[in-house]
Amino acid sequence: MPGLSQLWELDDVLWEGDTAYQHVAFAKTAQGVSMFCDNDPQSTELAQLHYHEALLVPALLLAEQVDRVLVVGSSEGVISQIAVRAGAKQVDHVDIDREAVRLCAELLPYGYTPDELARAERGEGPVRMHYADGWEFVRLAAESSVDKYDIVVADLPGEREDDAQHNRLFGTDFLGLCRSALTEGGVVCSQVGCPTLWLNTMLRRSWQRFNDVFGTVAYYGSDEFDWGFLCGRGDEIADPTALMVERLPACGYRPATLDAKALVGGSVLPYSVRHAR
Repeated sequence: MPGLSQLWELDDVLWEGDTAYQHVAFAKTAQGVSMFCDNDPQSTELAQLHYHEALLVPALLLAEQVDRVLVVGSSEGVISQIAVRAGAKQVDHVDIDREAVRLCAELLPYGYTPDELARAERGEGPVRMHYADGWEFVRLAAESSVDKYDIVVADLPGEREDDAQHNRLFGTDFLGLCRSALTEGGVVCSQVGCPTLWLNTMLRRSWQRFNDVFGTVAYYGSDEFDWGFLCGRGDEIADPTALMVERLPACGYRPATLDAKALVGGSVLPYSVRHAR
């Protein structure tokens, strides 16, 4: 954002270079081993579980079932692992950047191990790795009469003001395809940027887009760091937060970084977004 910048001290650079799609770096930092894409932090050893649970757990609780999950992005593989632990029988993980995914497995102390990723690439077990364009994969699922998903997760770098190729995966057209790819009672979830006043442009846009596409939209703002997340269901649920809290005790996945009080406290959209003109 104009006028603001981040400065990270990298104690030990493990790998840095350009893949076919982005500039990637892995380094040891004060937050442990960390991943950077196009010079923006994507995940850190300290906070990655807080982030991934905040993204996926509300969707696990809001969806009517969790048998088939589609993950777009999420190079580290943590979302796939959580989905399997929650009871998913099939997780299709789609990422366009093969090299970045393999580097994550080699260098990050969380997410896929190299052996786990190799099995997923071979389609052995519940996780199936696809190196493909997320838009096209979702479009085919949307047009299919059988290949539907209970949860579709978009775990991507933040929307940018330039012409970054992943920007299209935040728009209403893509969200509409995601909705069409859902089973009845299915949920789409996405990270939607930062709720902080001077950084909330992405959240404002995403809030409007989700409400244009879905009958129910639920917000969760992590209480551990400045990231916001949205879930969308096609039908209308009177109180989605109450439904999540009710279902939490029976959830197949036991979150380590959030509980019922966090779900309630994080469900209130920032005032400036709720009253945006």
